[in-house]
Amino acid sequence: MKLKNQIFAILGLILAFVLFDLSIFNVVTKRYIDPRGDEMKSRSIEVSEYLPFTEDSGIVHVDSSVKLSGDLPVIDGAAALYPMFSAFVDATYPKESVSFDGTDFTEYSALQFHNTRGAYQAVVDGDVDIIFCAKPSEEQLAYAEEKGVELKMVPIGYEAFVFIVGKDNPVDDLTIEQVQGLYTGKYKNWSEVGGDNRLVDAVQRNTGSGSQTAMLSFMNGQEMKKSIMGALIGRAIGFSFRYYVEGLSVNPDVKMLSLNGVYPSEENIANGTYPIASNFYAVYDASNENENISLLLDFILSDEGQRIVKESGYTPMQ
Repeated sequence: MKLKNQIFAILGLILAFVLFDLSIFNVVTKRYIDPRGDEMKSRSIEVSEYLPFTEDSGIVHVDSSVKLSGDLPVIDGAAALYPMFSAFVDATYPKESVSFDGTDFTEYSALQFHNTRGAYQAVVDGDVDIIFCAKPSEEQLAYAEEKGVELKMVPIGYEAFVFIVGKDNPVDDLTIEQVQGLYTGKYKNWSEVGGDNRLVDAVQRNTGSGSQTAMLSFMNGQEMKKSIMGALIGRAIGFSFRYYVEGLSVNPDVKMLSLNGVYPSEENIANGTYPIASNFYAVYDASNENENISLLLDFILSDEGQRIVKESGYTPMQ
């Protein structure tokens, strides 16, 4: 009888450990498992799915009369804008100008992809000629000044800065003040902004990324704080650009929030009712004498170029 009780006690202890591990997995670990592919994890986008001069590519194909030759500007930019600037190359560059080895663009390719931080450094260092990004961060501007580079920024379209939560979060709409309060720690529980009784996990991005720079601008000098308990067991809120959420990193478990009662639809971005839509830019060194830069910019701002902007999922200048 004593042995039997000991066996039951051991089995009960094992079951308790199993249940504990399952609860930790479901409450904490599962939230941080990235379900995306290796390329998406490392690059923020499946680069190989949006290559120019490829029939099954996900980019917009425009048969343009503008064909660049000679000293071709080397292009780089942000993940959220990569399908668009890949389409610019597809429309105006010769096919042999792009070299992709199956994993990355080679050093001789006129199309590169290093994301926002790498792109800003590359254009300042002179490794690329023109990049497509959101506004630079203060650190990126300081780096350009340190290197004696004047960055020219030409607006070529609009995109919305959006906030995202899990689809099971009952909150669908927040005010600007409420979002800022979630990030400063003024509101620590979702119940304070119309949600359920759960702690807030206010997620941020890496310094120098386009979305983190946009978030710092949105916060307007207010310090963002991180809750340790919120990160472990809370409901998350994050931020990104609309097209990246809807077009590049589609996740059925995530939804975009309305802001001040306005949803970030293409129509609401275009008509100006969504409150935080802003330009994205073609950026280059003002001292760069490559004549093809102005030709490429003329194309991008033409009807054909703006068609690429629109059909790539963004809002054109017009």
